[in-house]
Amino acid sequence: MKNLFLIFTTDIKESLRSKWFLSYSLIFGGIVALFFISGITESRIQGFSGLSRLLLIFIEICIVILPIFILVSTVRTIAADRDSNVLEYLLSFPISLKDYFFGRFLGRLFSVTIPIFGALILALVWGVIKGVDVPWGIFFYYMALIFAINVNFLGFSFFISSIVKTQEVALGFAFFLWLALLAFIDILLIGLLTKEFANAELIFSIALSNPLQVFRLGAISLFDPELAVIGPSAYFILDEFGKEFFSYYAVIYPIILGVIFALLGFLAFKKKDLV
Repeated sequence: MKNLFLIFTTDIKESLRSKWFLSYSLIFGGIVALFFISGITESRIQGFSGLSRLLLIFIEICIVILPIFILVSTVRTIAADRDSNVLEYLLSFPISLKDYFFGRFLGRLFSVTIPIFGALILALVWGVIKGVDVPWGIFFYYMALIFAINVNFLGFSFFISSIVKTQEVALGFAFFLWLALLAFIDILLIGLLTKEFANAELIFSIALSNPLQVFRLGAISLFDPELAVIGPSAYFILDEFGKEFFSYYAVIYPIILGVIFALLGFLAFKKKDLV
């Protein structure tokens, strides 16, 4: 446990000195600041105002930016350590493979989560100062969604980084995964739905296995509990899951999936030639 904490703190210090962490923090902090400057918290559109309006737009941005940013900034972690001989150097100390792998995983999880939480807390403080209504339930549930999707895509990143040989291949896999989850699966499922032989319930079930789709629907449910914006699909989701259970599913499923892929990545990492 001591060595795991050592790797964890070392990874955080490394991230804090890196350019990607600075860019990552400036992007999300700058987005929130831009919202304040543009007066979004003081406007009302389709019934949403104050922090609710800000969070609604912030969610739409996170759906696109957050997964690819996590993948690109973390997918080379193990591959880069192997190429630069850092991995060989670290393993020359009495550090187990488990301590190294999960220390790096937890360190990166902390690094990619803190800037977004910081931006949300900044929005919360600004809202309190301005005296606007704070949707506490929405705020904390949204933080849980962000944490869940971070764990999920970090699991994907470490799995990819463990099975590939070079950083370039890792980036290629990461970009393809992002495109597949963001667009290709939805396009394919829509095409299947137009076929007469397609089973609608099967198609919806496949769609709900996509963690990015689950994150999107969980975010939508914050402001539209009836999921009216997604049309007839809402009937299947609400009938099969129910509102309350789906809210839990949107948080728990991405975390479980991310942990599973992280464990698979660790198993692949142990079996491969480490140096």
